[in-house]
Amino acid sequence: MSDISTRHDNAVDPSPRIDSAPAAANARERESWRPELILASASPRRLALLEQIGIVPDSLLPADIDETPQRGEKPRDYARRVALGKAEAVRALLKRQPGGGEGGSAPFIIAADTVVALGRRILPKAEIAEEAADCLRLLSGRTHRVYTALSVISPRGRERDRVVESRLRFKALSRAELDGYLASGEWRGKAGGYAIQGLAGAFVVKLVGSYSAVVGLPLYETAALLAGEGYPVHRQWLNL
Repeated sequence: MSDISTRHDNAVDPSPRIDSAPAAANARERESWRPELILASASPRRLALLEQIGIVPDSLLPADIDETPQRGEKPRDYARRVALGKAEAVRALLKRQPGGGEGGSAPFIIAADTVVALGRRILPKAEIAEEAADCLRLLSGRTHRVYTALSVISPRGRERDRVVESRLRFKALSRAELDGYLASGEWRGKAGGYAIQGLAGAFVVKLVGSYSAVVGLPLYETAALLAGEGYPVHRQWLNL
């Protein structure tokens, strides 16, 4: 009996051993083929929207450009011009950095701009309560449009863009609703003086178009443009 137990104790285990090294190497390989992606914005809303579809930018690089509307410029044209300007400004900035010349590895760049418009009138990004109050009074009980322009520059230098138009109708705002929203501070820095993803969602009677575009980044168009230029949008989901 003791001989049998000794032979079993000293026997070579026939089951194959699982080596974790190849799995780790595969994970590194999956990561290595993913090109760099830069979001030309400091907006936490746009970052959160990208992450919602499994895209995590390698860096955030806000573009510093003049966003003053030109005389007679239509809201759609304004949004497109600003989004393109942001993307091109970031590309120019990267080229001026060490290693950013033609021999360097260029990243994907995403930029966007959101405009709230009443007819041809472009409403401001409210910075003070009076601006927000003026915007909300104008939108109260009326239908307005939100234009979100998206610009993508590929590593090959190809520029692609889309402008997504959404229509929203606000309820007639009471004095209490207006005062309460202004007191919340959610309007600060928001186009048209409101953020649909926050308390102002209670003002929206009807929305025709893209909710994510109104928040700040049209997800369908973003995924489509990136995938069309070779960014592995859906393959990224394998690593989630």
